[in-house]
Amino acid sequence: MVAAATKGVPNIRPMNPHFSSGPCAKHPGWSLENLQNACLGRSHRSKPGKAKLAEAITRTATLLGMPGDYRLAIVPASDTGAVEMALWSLLGARGIDILAWESFGSGWVNDVMKQLKLKDVRVFESDYGVLPDLAQVDKDRDVIFTWNGTTSGVRVPDGKWIAADRGGLTICDATSAAFAQELPWDKLDVATFSWQKVLGSEAAHGMLALSPRAVERLESYTPPWPMPKLFRMTSGGKLMQDLFQGATINTPSMLAVEDYLSALSWAEKIGGLPALIARADANLKIISDWVGRTHWVDFLAAEPAIRSNTSVCLRIVDPSFTALDGAGQTKAAKQIASLLEAENIAYDIDSYRDAPPGLRIWAGATVEGADLTALLPWLEWAWGQIKN
Repeated sequence: MVAAATKGVPNIRPMNPHFSSGPCAKHPGWSLENLQNACLGRSHRSKPGKAKLAEAITRTATLLGMPGDYRLAIVPASDTGAVEMALWSLLGARGIDILAWESFGSGWVNDVMKQLKLKDVRVFESDYGVLPDLAQVDKDRDVIFTWNGTTSGVRVPDGKWIAADRGGLTICDATSAAFAQELPWDKLDVATFSWQKVLGSEAAHGMLALSPRAVERLESYTPPWPMPKLFRMTSGGKLMQDLFQGATINTPSMLAVEDYLSALSWAEKIGGLPALIARADANLKIISDWVGRTHWVDFLAAEPAIRSNTSVCLRIVDPSFTALDGAGQTKAAKQIASLLEAENIAYDIDSYRDAPPGLRIWAGATVEGADLTALLPWLEWAWGQIKN
C-alpha cells in the first residue's frame, strides 16, 4: 500500500482498486507473462488447441469437486449463453417453476415466457434483498433459479429445499457462486458459470455442467421450436460427446483460455476450492464488521444467512439519503462511486442499473482482504463529501 497524495483523505490506498462485479479483479500474481504459452495462430481444433480446452474442462471439474458422471463444456456467450443453451434445449417436457429475486432471474422469466412462450410456468418473485419462499417449488416440475444474485447480493443458503427424489430438473445459474460457495452437485442437474467472475478471468466464455438426468432429458426429448446451431448439444438423438471434451461449438479465444488456465493454477496453488471459499468468506467478514459499526450503511440483504460473499450489495440508510426521491438516491450513490474512481481507489462499485440505489463491492477470492480494509475509510470519506 502507498500513502495518499491528497490532503485530508485517508492515508492508505488499496493496492488494487478493482472491485467490479464483472469482469472481476485478476488473481493475485497475474501478469501478461502468464499468457506466453497460449496456443495462438493455431486452430482450436488442432491437437494443441483441443488439449488446452480439454485441460480447462478437466481442471475445472476437479477444482469444483464435480461428480465423475457429470459432463462439462465450454460454450459461447458467457454465463448468459450457457443458461439460454440449457433453457432452449431442455424446457417444455414438464411444467416449470422459476425463482426470481434480482435482474438476471427476471431475465430468465422473460426468456421462458416471452421468447419460448411456454404456458405451464409458475413464477415466484421477491424484491431485491430477500428470497421468495423456496418451499413453493414443486419437485415434479423443472425449476430455474440463480444460486447467487450478483445484482442483489442475495444467495440461496443451501440446497436442502431441493428434493433428492425430484422428477423435474434443477437448472441453476451459478455464475458468481461457483468457486466461492459450496454447490451441492447431487441437487443440481444443470449448472452454469463464467470465467470472469470468481476467478477473474476473461469474458465471453461460459461453462455448462450437466448431470446424468439432464443428459437423459436431452436424449429423450426434442423441443418443438427450431434450435439455433449455437445451442445444439445432441446429434441423432445422442449427446455430442466431443463438446464435453474440448470441441467447442464456435471458435473460442485461446488467449482467454490461457488466462483461465492461469487462474486455475493460482486457485490450485493456494489450496483449491476450500481456500477460495475461505478468502471470499473472510472478505465478507471485513465488510460485515465495518457495516456493523457504520451508521449510514447496511446490507441490501437483511438476513445474514442469505448474504453473498462475492457480490456484496449495500444500501445507504442515513435519513438524509432516504429522504431523497429515487433519482436523488441514485445520484448520491453514483457520486460516491465517482469520487472513489476519480481518486483511483475503487472502480465500478455503484449498484447495478436495475437494482435499488446503493453500492456493490466485489469480495470474491481474487480480492485481497488488505485492499478491502483500505477501501472502507475511503467510503467513509466519500460519504462525508457528498453529505456535506
